[in-house]
Amino acid sequence: MNPSLSVIVPVYNEERLLPALFERLYAALDKLARSYEVIFVDDGSRDRSVALLREQHERRPDRTRVVLFAHNAGQHMAILAGFEYSRGQYVVTLDADLQNPPEEIGKLIAALDAGADYVGTIRMRRRDSFWRTAASRLLNRIREKTTRISITDQGCMLRAYDRSVVDAVNRCTEVNTFVPALAYTFARRPVEIEVAHAARTEGESKYSVYKLIRLNFDLMTGFSLAPLQFFTVSGMLIAFASLCFVAYLALRRIFSGPEAEGVFTLFGIVFFLIGVLLLGLGVVGEYVGRIYEQVRHRPRFVVSAVLDKVPSE
Repeated sequence: MNPSLSVIVPVYNEERLLPALFERLYAALDKLARSYEVIFVDDGSRDRSVALLREQHERRPDRTRVVLFAHNAGQHMAILAGFEYSRGQYVVTLDADLQNPPEEIGKLIAALDAGADYVGTIRMRRRDSFWRTAASRLLNRIREKTTRISITDQGCMLRAYDRSVVDAVNRCTEVNTFVPALAYTFARRPVEIEVAHAARTEGESKYSVYKLIRLNFDLMTGFSLAPLQFFTVSGMLIAFASLCFVAYLALRRIFSGPEAEGVFTLFGIVFFLIGVLLLGLGVVGEYVGRIYEQVRHRPRFVVSAVLDKVPSE
């Protein structure tokens, strides 16, 4: 018999936090008074995370499933793998770093019980560093302007989904995607709620500024054509402005004769236009790269082992 709830926890080099996570997570789920399973997806950890997950599976084989990746594929690929192996009517995703307390899961379940099929979360009183909070807000604004995805706090991975949304996501074959945004496109009754947020006590965040930028490139190119349209319009405006400028210079040459002044200004304009051109080529390259990765039809992730108790018939 399938459980009522599946909780998916991506894990990557979290050996110092896993014991506390085990203690708090199972205690919080036991209080919900409903059947559940916890699916840990190890994303190619290089520390003792896999050994700890094996021990936890042996301790709670009826409640714990472990999916082991052959190599690091990224947090969102780990979540997609958890979706494929999940069996619950409700599916909750939770980071292993305990910044989102497992005790908050009950709030998400209550929202699903109330009729929502997608529950996003907003972190109250974020405990991240200033630069990380500022970068997240800036990238959120860019995503809001370039896509139709309405997610207030895209960095919070404590989210809940109904089985219908999870099944729709499982039918997708995109190589690169942002899971909360993809799931949002299939939701009919999305809601957002506030949840608590704690400071990270051990280890380091797996998302650097570069990874946040890469994530937003995936968002923009995966869910919108706005960047291409922006450069199309910009190219038209720059071409028109350049035509007017050339006409102006031609008239000056006719009426004033040859002149050497303004050479460095022209150099500056040329370098600016070259920069715009290279930026536009980079955006086009993002789309071409996504197409290239998609048409190769390579697996998004490779599972080396699954620790799971065979269900009784």
